[in-house]
Amino acid sequence: MSSPSTRCVATAEQAAIELLTLRDCLRWAVSRFGQAQIFTGHGTATLFDEAVALALWSLRLPPDELERWLDARLARSEVKALIALFESRCESRSPAAYLTGEAWFRGIFFKSDARALVPRSLIAEALDTSLPDYLHAFERPPGWPQRVLDLCTGGGSLAIHCALQFPDASVCASDLSDAALALAADNLALHGLDQRVRLICGDLLEPHLLEPHQTDQFDLIVCNPPYVCDASMARLPAEFRAEPQVALAGGADGMDLIRRILAQAPGCLAENGLLLLEIGHEADHFERAFPKLEFAYLPVETGDRMLVAIEVKALQRLGPGPAGQPPSRKRPTRRQSAA
Repeated sequence: MSSPSTRCVATAEQAAIELLTLRDCLRWAVSRFGQAQIFTGHGTATLFDEAVALALWSLRLPPDELERWLDARLARSEVKALIALFESRCESRSPAAYLTGEAWFRGIFFKSDARALVPRSLIAEALDTSLPDYLHAFERPPGWPQRVLDLCTGGGSLAIHCALQFPDASVCASDLSDAALALAADNLALHGLDQRVRLICGDLLEPHLLEPHQTDQFDLIVCNPPYVCDASMARLPAEFRAEPQVALAGGADGMDLIRRILAQAPGCLAENGLLLLEIGHEADHFERAFPKLEFAYLPVETGDRMLVAIEVKALQRLGPGPAGQPPSRKRPTRRQSAA
């Protein structure tokens, strides 16, 4: 009987001595990442992409230029530093952005660390793609939106995307975590938006409701809240457990905070107001939790049932006890959206 085949990945010590080019190092990294069974999903989709992101950062190369450097021979000190970074990724199981302190998200640079989730909200994609199509079907007054709120802002990435997408709008960003808001402040300053985007510390929509000088309502609220259900939380890979769990955990069905948001939002949205809410893979739980709610799914590249758009009038009609009727999964007609 023949012996089984041998699978071999060089040790970090061997790699640091024998590898020569960037291509060599990337090949070894993919093998090592596979051996360690690391999990991607914080801005990269494959082990190779993860290796590329770390390598270009370590070598101080532009994040969008790889081909021209692949066969460049590295100095021994560069190889050692790169191998050490790959090993740290395997051993710590921290997201790559936490190891580098940086994240690129939809072409925008952010500081990133364990004070907040790594920037990746699907809402940023929708701002450029499916939201304009939705707004075209539901006409808004000229100049809409004038006031935007990024609720559960974390490190401020969505607030920055909103400020860039709607350059004439006033933008606020709210979070319960002082630490996350400090990171958001750094990111706003980095993009020259610290005088335009206002940071608010408080629990969901309560800071807006409790501030006596805050009289104007929001035209648009975007929110990537904690929505991961308990069963999914228990199965999270180590990379996701390295992030602030309070920013992920949504209770038994993932809807604990979303219930509060939907109850509070009507008082904070102006006429023609819109709530854009990320629910990830919890669409079934969302529909069961709010069977009377009229809403529209906004498709994104990763799925058609991960973002919901909810008109303020639908929230007002929902009232205090959402139950009983099947949900409206299709886009409401203009007549249904009218008062």
